[in-house]
Parts: sequence; structure tokens; C-alpha cells
Amino acid sequence: MTPSDARSTPPEQILTKASWLTSEPTRHVFDTLEQAGFTVRAVGGTVRNTLFGEPVNDIDLAVDATPQKVMDAARQAGLKVVPTGMAHGTVTIVVQGTPFEVTTLRTDVSTDGRRAIVAYTNDWNADAARRDFTINAIYCDRNGVLLDPVGGLADIAERRVRFIGDAHARIREDYLRILRFFRFSATYSGGTLDTSGLAACIDERSGLRRLSAERIHHELMRLIMAPYCIPVIERMNEHGFIVDLIGTTGNVAALAALVTNASTGAALRPPDDAVLRLAALAAPAPSTVADLKRRLRLSNTQAERIREAATAAQSLTPLTSTASLHVLIYRHGNRAVCDGIALAWARHDAIAQRETLQAQSHVRDAFAPMLATAVAWTAPALPITGGDILARGISPGPRISTIIKNFEDWWITAGFPQEQKLIEDKLAQLILVTNR
Repeated sequence: MTPSDARSTPPEQILTKASWLTSEPTRHVFDTLEQAGFTVRAVGGTVRNTLFGEPVNDIDLAVDATPQKVMDAARQAGLKVVPTGMAHGTVTIVVQGTPFEVTTLRTDVSTDGRRAIVAYTNDWNADAARRDFTINAIYCDRNGVLLDPVGGLADIAERRVRFIGDAHARIREDYLRILRFFRFSATYSGGTLDTSGLAACIDERSGLRRLSAERIHHELMRLIMAPYCIPVIERMNEHGFIVDLIGTTGNVAALAALVTNASTGAALRPPDDAVLRLAALAAPAPSTVADLKRRLRLSNTQAERIREAATAAQSLTPLTSTASLHVLIYRHGNRAVCDGIALAWARHDAIAQRETLQAQSHVRDAFAPMLATAVAWTAPALPITGGDILARGISPGPRISTIIKNFEDWWITAGFPQEQKLIEDKLAQLILVTNR
């Protein structure tokens, strides 16, 4: 079902046709818990995404029984059960390889802006009231019958992301909800921000400092891959959130250009993923990647990729020659140069957007052939080794490294020649020079 179909079809009808609800594993879990005397409903992203016409990746269930009783019932039915989040009332039941996260109805006893101490309840309204957004607090039973305590269905219909109750109070319970508000808006509301929700996020933004870098990293990487991330990040940048997160004003225009270039219908598109989008937004110089890594707890692999892409990008302009591009590929590798082209293309395109259509066309016509070269051209291996020099009577030592370095510099400048006689003559010349 497409998103447009979802908007025109009654919610109950959408749910009764959902494959995850009608599947045998789901029915088995409902049977097991209901036969034990419990009430169980699907909730959260499972219901939300179904109603939005989006893919459902996880099946989340809520139940009015304690985790221990849920585990006892599942094990008595011969099902695999894992106590994945007992501190928050969550266990995972696995049926035919399908995991179901089953969480006991809860209320918050206390919160500190990062984590909550919860108490179990059998009150569905109380469980809904402690959640973040109205669209995440819609429940449905095995027959698709809906329970909507906080008005989430109206917000689904309007494609609106709205905090439950007082937005300030919801944020103070967990300051990560600021970033979730932006991510969910970039995913489900077409990039439109609820006015009261945005105002609360601005008022409470200092709470972001209480979050771990790991949590910020996780949310930011998901945000920048959301379908309507650009208008949301533009608003975030206007209000200083991007500086809070990455330590610098974001280059949103470059990020937008990267996304646009990578989504064109061209057969050859610039690479595009969360790491590269972060590099476009942060626009780091190679020397500043370490600070970005520290702020967001990037992995070594992520940081190194951004550093290599930034290094390649700073050497690329619309006037970069094919010979110079070959040198970059030899020095940094195909992937780093493809990434660097994507960044340089986006940055120059962002500048051209402020000029003329002719300027934009010039940027595209310059960088598209570079990308084709970076994808197709394989750098040759250096045609000599230390063994070749030893075979010519040179004793082991630093002199060999000097000869190899001098040969490599000549070979690269000469355009990577492969003629054996030319190579041997040059090597002999360099050996002779070092004998003096």
C-alpha cells in the first residue's frame, strides 16, 4: 500500500490487511498471551508505519501483564523468550525467527532527562500519556480495532508530529526527544514542524548537553537520511541546533546539493549515505575531523572515511584535469576520490545555485565525467620493488627507499608509464645518481 492509499483508506481496514498482523507468528503470540488472560495490543512504530503506508521493520506489542508473567506464558507455550529490557519492562518473544518486543504497560515514577524509573500498570491511558508523540501512542488489537487515547489518528491524517500533552514536560523527561521531534518530522510530516513542538525544543535545547555523544550520533545519522531532512535541518540550523550538535554552522546548501545530485535519474550518481551526508553538512577540513569524531563518537572507520573524502575534495575543482584525478586515485583510492568528488560537486553546486542555471550546468558537466573516471579507472601498481634495486647491486638500507621514492615521483608525473625499457632506464639513472 502506498502512502496516498493509506491516507484514503479507513485505518481499521489498513490494519486488518497488514501482513504483519495477519501472519501466523503474530497470531501465535496473540494466542499465547490472550489464553494466559492478558490483553495485548500492537503499538508504536508498528501501528504508526502501517497507517502511514511505510514499511514495518519491528513488531512492538504492549501487554497488561508483568514481564515475568509474559515470560512464563511464552515458555509454557514452548516459545523462545529473551529478557532484553527488563529494566523497562520489555521481553522479546521469538516465533519462527520473528522477534516480538513485548512491553508491560508503564508509568514514569521519575525521570532525569535521560532515563526513567518506571512502574507497571494496567492502565492503557497512563501508558499512552508517558510516550513522546501522539502518532506513537496508537494501539490496535489482533482484529485491527484501534485504541487512540491521545488523538494520534488525527495527527496521522494530517501527517503531523505532535508531542503528547505539554511538550516541555515530554522533553524534560528525555532530552533526546528534541532530536526525535526533528527526525520524525523529517520522516512523517514532510518536513513541516509543529509550532508548539519547535518552540518547546528551542526553550529546552540546553538539555542536549546532558545527552551522550553516542545517543546524539545515532539520532543525527538517522535524521540526515530522512526523506525530508533538508527543510528540517534548515530550521534546526536557523535556531543553532546544528552548532550544538557538530560544533559548526552546517553547510545545509551542500547537503541539499548532495542529496539532489545523488537522487537524479542519471546512470552514474554520486555516492550518498549517512556518513557522506554528515561530511557534506559538517564541511570539515581534514584537520578538523578529529573534533567531529570526538563530538559524535564516530567510529575509526567513519572518521577515516570522512577525512579521506575531505582530503580528496579540497584538491578538486571544476578545472581538475584527468591526469590530476589519476594521481588522486593512485594516492587515495577509488572510494575516497568518489566520495571527494561527491563533496566537491555538492559544495560547488551549492555556490552555483546562488548564481545562474548556466553555472549549475557547468558544475554538473565538470564533475560528472570525473565521477565516471573515479569509478572506472584502476590505478596501476608501482612497477618496481626493493628487490629490483637489490638485484642491481645496491646494499640494503635507506638508499633503497630514496630510490623508490624518487622513481615513484617521476613515474606519477610521467603519467604512470608501463614501457619496460623506459622504466629500466629511469631506474638505472636514479641508481647512478645515488652512487655519486
